[in-house]
Amino acid sequence: MSEVIEKTENEGNILTVEGEKVAKVAMALSSPTRIQILNFIKSREVDMQEIAELIKQSKANASAQMRILEEVGLVKTSYKPGIRGVKKVCSTDIKEIRFKF
Repeated sequence: MSEVIEKTENEGNILTVEGEKVAKVAMALSSPTRIQILNFIKSREVDMQEIAELIKQSKANASAQMRILEEVGLVKTSYKPGIRGVKKVCSTDIKEIRFKF
């Protein structure tokens, strides 16, 4: 595949997606649960426990939803010290997504 087909750029708060990645990002956005997560984490870091409580699912299910969003570049995850060990935190700075066909 050519580089142009797989192109995804993050310029500031705008994610530009084109080629075959359009379908992958669109599929990630096709879930109301994942849209709810994106709206919840915009402009702040949130740990997986908070996300699990938001979507009323287990942390494992919340993590699976987050992995889908992370794979297409909509969120970033990192690990931070917690009370007992480390905790996974998620954030996004994406405010706009542009699809180029």
